[in-house]
Amino acid sequence: MNQQHKGLNDHQIHQKLKEYGPNVLARAHKMSPIKIFLSQFKSPLIIILIVAAIISFSVGFLPDQESKLVDTILILVIVLLSGIMGFVQDYNAEKTIEALQNLASPNSRVIRNGKEEEIDSSEIVPEDILVIESGDMITADVEILEAFQLEVDESVLTGESNSVKKKEGDLAFMNTYVLGGKATALVKATGMKTQIGKVADKLESLKREKSSFQIELNSLSKKLSITALIITIIITLIGIQKFGLYDSLLTAISLAVAAIPEGLPAVVVLALAVGSKIMAKRNALIRKLTKVESIGAVNIICTDKTGTLTKNEMTITHLYFNNTVHEVSKNSFKPQENEEGKMLMKCAYTCNNASVSKDELGQQKYFGSQTEIALKKYSAKHLDENFENSFSKTQEISFSSKRKMMSVVVEDESQKSFAFSKGAPEVLIEKCSFIMLNGKIEKLTESIKQEINQQNKDFAKKALRVLGFAFKEDITHSSDAEKDMVWLGLQAMIDPPRPEVYDAISDCKTAGIRVIMITGDNPITAAAIAKEVGLDSNHVLEGTDIDEMSDEQLNKALNDQTNIFARTTPFHKLRLLELLEEKNTVAMTGDGVNDALAIKKAAIGIAMGKKGTEVAKQASDIILLDDNFSTITNAIKQGRTIFYNIRKFINYLLTCNLAEVGIIFTATVFFSLDEPLLYPVQLLWINLLTDGLVALALGVDPSAEDVMKEAPRKLNEPIIDKKTAWLIVSIGIKMAALLIIVFIFVLPMGIERARTTLITGVVVFEFVRIGAIRYQEKIGWFANKWLVMGLIISLVLHVALIYSPLNSFFYLIPIGLKEWGIILSGAIIGYLFAISITSIIMKTVKT
Repeated sequence: MNQQHKGLNDHQIHQKLKEYGPNVLARAHKMSPIKIFLSQFKSPLIIILIVAAIISFSVGFLPDQESKLVDTILILVIVLLSGIMGFVQDYNAEKTIEALQNLASPNSRVIRNGKEEEIDSSEIVPEDILVIESGDMITADVEILEAFQLEVDESVLTGESNSVKKKEGDLAFMNTYVLGGKATALVKATGMKTQIGKVADKLESLKREKSSFQIELNSLSKKLSITALIITIIITLIGIQKFGLYDSLLTAISLAVAAIPEGLPAVVVLALAVGSKIMAKRNALIRKLTKVESIGAVNIICTDKTGTLTKNEMTITHLYFNNTVHEVSKNSFKPQENEEGKMLMKCAYTCNNASVSKDELGQQKYFGSQTEIALKKYSAKHLDENFENSFSKTQEISFSSKRKMMSVVVEDESQKSFAFSKGAPEVLIEKCSFIMLNGKIEKLTESIKQEINQQNKDFAKKALRVLGFAFKEDITHSSDAEKDMVWLGLQAMIDPPRPEVYDAISDCKTAGIRVIMITGDNPITAAAIAKEVGLDSNHVLEGTDIDEMSDEQLNKALNDQTNIFARTTPFHKLRLLELLEEKNTVAMTGDGVNDALAIKKAAIGIAMGKKGTEVAKQASDIILLDDNFSTITNAIKQGRTIFYNIRKFINYLLTCNLAEVGIIFTATVFFSLDEPLLYPVQLLWINLLTDGLVALALGVDPSAEDVMKEAPRKLNEPIIDKKTAWLIVSIGIKMAALLIIVFIFVLPMGIERARTTLITGVVVFEFVRIGAIRYQEKIGWFANKWLVMGLIISLVLHVALIYSPLNSFFYLIPIGLKEWGIILSGAIIGYLFAISITSIIMKTVKT
């Protein structure tokens, strides 16, 4: 490189850092810890609990009313615990994203103060001099000062997979990759001033719609809040006639508290948090917690091919020389045992710009295009270790789209010169006059040419990428290097499918999920890979076809199960997404800047963790840390499990709360009591036990065996569907009726004993409700150890309370064997009724 490039000095660097700031893409909507904490208390459920706490506290200041400080403290403790749990999860999510961004910031080599040094890319400033070479990511927008055979992958910006050659004066952009060659470059823009930064800035103008899950939870919260308000008004009006204003207001507050499942926010947060951790362990990093559940509703996955369905590493599969096809997979095959096979390996290794180095662990790491890496890896296995040191390159005639071939001239240790060439078989063979057959050089006849061309076509039909190879000895003049060459043979390769993808696609079919491949690759390769992984498609459309089709025609093609779209751009991807999302929940994968728009607009946006740009990651809901399609199906399975768990514990919570409302409402309207049946502190104790550990444990139930055998839930399907609603109402009424009967049986022994028995019955009856849910879900009791522990702890805590001095704070007394016998008898009858009701509803009610 030119020695005149001395770079910036320390003073200039300091001034430019002050002027331009760090070379990073700004995080959008970054929240402070205080804002994150305060945001936890916006839920209607939380707000009404806070109001209930204020009212409960205020009652103590009314004439002839005792202080309700214990009630107030218990309510506020539950609210605070829920807020803390939500804060911890959201704060950790923010820190995780920041950590990812820091990890994504690579080191860069710059020339400063006249010498080369390595710095964090965030410290780069305009007018820095970057030193870049094969394998590097370009970490700012730059102008090329000097270049040597520089090739850049700009697919993250353009969507085009072809490499772009760069020369002095050309521009190169942030987050693009150097495939080959080396260069020095002048930094023109950093951070948000780069091309990628401008796209990221525009991306923020897009507002993401709330998920159906968020809408449903908000709707449920509002309905419960309105219900609680109506109950408060009705009971107050009814109670005035019996208890007077103060006692009726107290009873109304009790009923309102009973109606609200105050544990719901905490349980939802826990289920989503646990689900996100499980997904992270399986290489799916969740960036937005609410999307953990939403991915379970996906019924269409639009996926890239390269690196997602395939390994993103070309592999040699077949060789053709001596008029024979050789399968590389056969371990016994050694091409170097034949003279022409050995020359074929030498040609592939020498006419190649891929480079190799060793990392800190001593492992080999290759840089360059995937095609050249595949050729170098394979040929290196069949050549002597010192082969690379046995020749020196004297000239290179580079590949171009017009030439469709590449040649190098080398000299061996004896000063003998050779030209080695590779390229499109149909082009390279026209440069050949001879062929090496059985160790001898013979005349290349037209009939042999036809055989070679036919074999090239046969390989291409199998979606293999094919290159031809040739050489020439004793080069006297560089202009003669590519004339009258000796044909060696063909090498065919493919980017093979990931081994686990076939099963993942099969799981999607079973689960009713449609998979659509959208790739920039050619249609033959796309169709071949699709066939190998089991992705069915009635047709294959190219990007040019999409451009010529109206929305109506494209919709018709989609409805006709066209699932392969080849030679597409990210803009084709966006158009397909907009059409599909009219009636579907779509997961969209992508890695480039131009993919970011589609990723952000999709119901579930998925970015690639390895090859994805920072802009794509920030636009996404989920980041695949391994870029693997099977990770998506694993995430969908976990998402479905979380939705069913949320539905399960809402079923459980509302059934128990409905029973409590039914008990108090019945007692207020029909019983001749001088005081409320249950006090607020008692209702909060019940809710703390039933809405606490047990509900939390239900939220982390394992996946059912058939969770991926069911069809995806319909677009905007509510959490409480018809079957769940019928179960809540019918079993809630049954539970309330049985508990009232238990109360009536014990009432002759005294109101305090009857009240304690009733509260204990509610705690025990939670076992009955869980048993019915276990029967409905076909899950064993011990499939979830946390649930068993939660039930035991709830019972132990309640028993400890009623038989300790603390019982006076809750207006409870110890109960005897007779009361326990009545409770257990009611529980057995309740379980049998619950099983019968569940069976009838599951069979007769259609969703």
